[in-house]
Amino acid sequence: MGFNHFALSLEIGCGGETGASILLHDYPASWADVYVGSNLGATDPIRRAAERSLLGFRWDRVSTLIPVSDEEQAMFETGRRHGIADGYTIPRHLPGEVTASCSFVICPGGSLPEQMLLVAELIGAMAIASARYIAGWVPPASRPKLTDRQRDCVLWAARGKTDWEISRILGISHDTVITHLKEARERYDARKRASLILRALFDGLISFGDIFRWRETL
Repeated sequence: MGFNHFALSLEIGCGGETGASILLHDYPASWADVYVGSNLGATDPIRRAAERSLLGFRWDRVSTLIPVSDEEQAMFETGRRHGIADGYTIPRHLPGEVTASCSFVICPGGSLPEQMLLVAELIGAMAIASARYIAGWVPPASRPKLTDRQRDCVLWAARGKTDWEISRILGISHDTVITHLKEARERYDARKRASLILRALFDGLISFGDIFRWRETL
């Protein structure tokens, strides 16, 4: 297709012992050693950008998706010295379930084959779907279930409201709000309010739109 290298990365789950991952690539060995040895994957801007895009994106436009620090910009320069000049990444992201990307890369002195980017988009999507199947991904058998009132309390907590403010908004007692949030944390096995909110977002119980949309009507 006019590319020099590829990389396919897939992670299942939120991490931990129950997750699974796949990494396939044919990058230059020197760059793979630097990437793994320096743990660059933990702060890779391409990975972060992949969670902010619905379609494939060029690496030279990553800064339009996420803020790129000077250290991360230096990472791009290091990659270039090891034979990784530019690329096109196809992302797939299901929060809390699957995070994946397929990248097609060119060496220094080359240029992205514009006429093949759509083909790369299709092949990358098919490769990710196949990797998910190989990794044994299956839909979660069950998720914690919250009552409508518990969900309301979680949502208003995500909007930054205190227990007292939530009680006034929902017309229930302060103690009832505390109880609802405590039971919601127990069902999600979350010790902190922030962890509960993140789990609710991952599960689709609430969305970022739910959190911020209400401000538009105030």
